[in-house]
Amino acid sequence: MAKPTTIKIRLNSTADTGYFYVTKKNTRTMTEKMVMRKYDPIARKHVDFKEGKIK
Repeated sequence: MAKPTTIKIRLNSTADTGYFYVTKKNTRTMTEKMVMRKYDPIARKHVDFKEGKIK
């Protein structure tokens, strides 16, 4: 069976609140680590979220 093109990743907040988002990423088109600017409701502001593995 072929390897799937999309994998689930966890976007961890850089504000050290422990908040995270779970999203999908296409591994063939995005080979580097994903960084997105999203809303952190615990910090109550927009911060950078960096990619991490789902445990």
